[in-house]
Amino acid sequence: MGKLYDSLDEELIEFIGRQHMFFVATAPLAGDGFVNLSPKGHDTLRVLGPRTVGYLDFVGSGVETIAHARENGRIVLLFCAFEGPPRILRIHGRAEAFEPGHPQFAALREHFGPPSRASERAILRIEATRIATSCGYGVPLYEFVEERTQLADWAERKGPEAMREYMVNRNTTSLDGLPGLDFGKPG
Repeated sequence: MGKLYDSLDEELIEFIGRQHMFFVATAPLAGDGFVNLSPKGHDTLRVLGPRTVGYLDFVGSGVETIAHARENGRIVLLFCAFEGPPRILRIHGRAEAFEPGHPQFAALREHFGPPSRASERAILRIEATRIATSCGYGVPLYEFVEERTQLADWAERKGPEAMREYMVNRNTTSLDGLPGLDFGKPG
């Protein structure tokens, strides 16, 4: 059923590559703060090393994952096999967020191919502290049809200036008032 891994082996890397969606969960330190769980798609995740993954984060209505990463770094990524044999993979770890303009952003960005039409706001790099699989028997089977285009279409319609204004208005603090985007200032 479940198994712990010291690192992401070839089988796990192939499993990750076959998934069209994964989930990211974080929480603030405050016990009454909002736990965040977000679905991610659009081929945004890359394995960067045996215990390191990163994903390209697009502009959204909130900034919880980035704010929680900055406050405490705790994160878990969840991959579910919706097609094929059942399996769940969880990568618990410590996350860091790098925005465009940060000294490490450009080097990380090279792992993700050509720029997306969606507005990229950060790359989250996760150093795994625990890698584990479980059975996935309770996960239903779904058929992947295609990626949605609405996010990229919306970002293109807004344009770079309006996207920056959107992020300033909606992505500089979390629901709990934690610092979110800092627009590339190191530290």
